[in-house]
Amino acid sequence: MSFWGCSGDESHEPQRSPASDPPLDSRTSLQPRVLFATPEMADFVKTGGLGEVAGALPRALRRDFDVRVLIPGYRQVRAAHPDIPVVARLNGYAGVPACDLGLIETDDGLQIYVLLNADLFEREGTPYGDAGGDFGDNDLRFARLSLAAAEIAVGSDPAWRADLLHLNDWQAALAPAYLAWRGLRVPSVLTIHNLAYQGLFPQANLGRLGMPDSAFQVNGVEFYGQLSFLKAGIYYASYVTTVSETYAREIQTPDMGCGLDGLLRTRASQGRLAGILNGIDESWDPRTDPHLATRFEADDWKGKRANAEAVRQHFGLAVSRGPLFAIVSRLVHQKGIDLSIQAAETIVAEGGQMVVIGQGEGRFENALRNLARRYPEAVGVHVGFDEADARRMFAGSDFLLMPSRFEPCGLAQMYAQRFGSLPIVRRTGGLADTVEDGVTGFSFAERDEGGLGGAVRRALDTFGQKKRLNTMRRTAMGRSFGWDNSAAHYAALYARAFGNAASRWRAA
Repeated sequence: MSFWGCSGDESHEPQRSPASDPPLDSRTSLQPRVLFATPEMADFVKTGGLGEVAGALPRALRRDFDVRVLIPGYRQVRAAHPDIPVVARLNGYAGVPACDLGLIETDDGLQIYVLLNADLFEREGTPYGDAGGDFGDNDLRFARLSLAAAEIAVGSDPAWRADLLHLNDWQAALAPAYLAWRGLRVPSVLTIHNLAYQGLFPQANLGRLGMPDSAFQVNGVEFYGQLSFLKAGIYYASYVTTVSETYAREIQTPDMGCGLDGLLRTRASQGRLAGILNGIDESWDPRTDPHLATRFEADDWKGKRANAEAVRQHFGLAVSRGPLFAIVSRLVHQKGIDLSIQAAETIVAEGGQMVVIGQGEGRFENALRNLARRYPEAVGVHVGFDEADARRMFAGSDFLLMPSRFEPCGLAQMYAQRFGSLPIVRRTGGLADTVEDGVTGFSFAERDEGGLGGAVRRALDTFGQKKRLNTMRRTAMGRSFGWDNSAAHYAALYARAFGNAASRWRAA
């Protein structure tokens, strides 16, 4: 099928238009159909929180919607599903290559579209690059993802087409732009998981991406002389969401708006920008988690100590009754790793210990290794990531260090609370929305060592007050961060998008 009429014959194409598709509310016997387009999904490959969200949110939405996921056919996907049935051929457009559209089903019945093009997607490395950096053709790779989402919305699969597109981050953000340039109207929601990653490419790439020259302007894809996938999505999507309420406010400021704060303020003034907090899945439960040395529940502090002993042994630390601090994080500047390294001196001096798992910038990996060499009985560092180890660290630690300079949502602070580890966080983004200072953790406002240092000293004082410590643990473990609440907020937003679209169809 040719979404853009490249075959020279558009007469048989089931394109979505105001006149050809009835309002959603006239089809009462059908669930609304939502396509969730994402560059990663925890079922197959993840690099951060987006992968977790893509694995959980579509499943939480299935109660009320007919949800399908769209992902690229990475080598990890093909390894899990070597023989993927093809349901459609998606022709190339401009410089965007053709691909096949496959369809698979998970064990729990979630339908997943897979973009099949080995040259584009079956590569070593992450979804975005390898040891040498980002892939040089990421503009084409993710224009292919965006274009496929638009094509599914107008019927590239004869058996199913989306009533609404839910697009995630810059990699899928061009979909509403491709529809708008064709004059097609399909409701869309763009979720920004991290505004700092915008998908910026040279203006010279306009032609190969099939963008009209007229789109290269401030009310379009232009961003300081470059083209921006994310800006296009923010401009053309029906609604824009972020992954916490505080982050939605923060990105409207020059300090945290990454150059897009003006456009985001406009979207907010139109009632088209919202913050919806992410959730975590039910597997984060210390009573049932099979990875733990000992399963436990609130008030079973003996069980929590058993996990702490197992963590100390795993990291080669000395036996101790002092506080155990954990870092489970990407080792990058955003996460305030430099601040945590500085705080380690106070922690060790006060009889505490620190364990670290993660990978990222070489300077932080090396600094942490050096710290472990200086304090071999008090600091343990594993560069890399293993989810089972991470779960044991949440279960065994007393405190989680997470002094992020900015944090759109964050998941680790939620995991930690469920396992009775009190987060020490900077008051920003989702950290501000999920950690209550002095009740379920400790927070501070400053972006410097002094702010974190003061919070660490309060945590150390609390550790010496067992009644208060256990009350905070108990309260933290009782907090609910499940996906049902998030899914309900998305369902309400979808209803607004459907309602506005239906109104436009009726007016036409």
